[in-house]
Amino acid sequence: MCWRCAEAFFDRCFACGRHSAASRYVSGGLRACTVCAAGFGSCDRCGTLLRGYGSCDWCANPARVRNYSFKPDPRFHGTGPLFLGLELEIVVPDYCHGDAVEVATDHLDGLGYLKRDSSIQPGGFELVTHPMSYRYALASFPWTLLDELDDLGCTTHAGVGLHVHASRAGFASPAHMFRWMKLLYRNESQLTRLAGRRSRYAPFDPTARAKVKDTAKNHVHALGLDRYQAINPHPRHTLELRIFSSSLEARRVQAALAFTAASIHYTRDLRIADIRAGAWEWDAFAAWVAARPVYQPLSDQLRHLELACAC
Repeated sequence: MCWRCAEAFFDRCFACGRHSAASRYVSGGLRACTVCAAGFGSCDRCGTLLRGYGSCDWCANPARVRNYSFKPDPRFHGTGPLFLGLELEIVVPDYCHGDAVEVATDHLDGLGYLKRDSSIQPGGFELVTHPMSYRYALASFPWTLLDELDDLGCTTHAGVGLHVHASRAGFASPAHMFRWMKLLYRNESQLTRLAGRRSRYAPFDPTARAKVKDTAKNHVHALGLDRYQAINPHPRHTLELRIFSSSLEARRVQAALAFTAASIHYTRDLRIADIRAGAWEWDAFAAWVAARPVYQPLSDQLRHLELACAC
């Protein structure tokens, strides 16, 4: 492909910076140039960009655990501009693996898919959703699936993670993104308790904290950081919050989604006067959350962990 089309349709490898065919992004609404377009078709079911014609692998075989590099074109659910993508790492014993895959695929019904991940020990899969608005996730994600996986014998532990991708388009500006990241980095101890773990794969790294301005401005290649950070800055269209411990308890997963949405909403309109008055402090944020019933899953978890506002 030409350089312009490669930039539009593909991401770059984290390690070497080359474009990767395994990192396809959304094709809907984008047009390749005349020369490049001649080599592509689209899935006759979902429109995903293909080499050739017919159905993409996703549509032809939905009940499978995909390779780690699998990245279908995103299907957006709910109303934006803020969309959240959930990645839930689940330990799956061999004796129930087939049943777990079938149950998960049936419940997700196109809302998500399963991927292999060698970091899940002793073995299992990663449940990945397509982008959802926070309200859509609460109302329409198949929450009973988590109980069913638990009943089958699936488990989680602090060594496996729950990651939430937040769309960059959901931030009002680079300044808003900066304020959000500062809120998180300034409240590391409370967030670690809320997350249920402190992981070497999601550290609150001082170097990353010092470079939040570059992250906010999307100067990713100037950061010199890997993706194993509390906030992974590398995805092209999202910021990935990696701090949470995985769980098959719906209340904990909902609280992680609620925290991501609430913290972005909270920091959207903060001004210097608010910050000087303590708006970056945990109690100010917790009080704001408690006053908004839409974030009830987070409020409940904060009270459970004794992290609610002490005022």
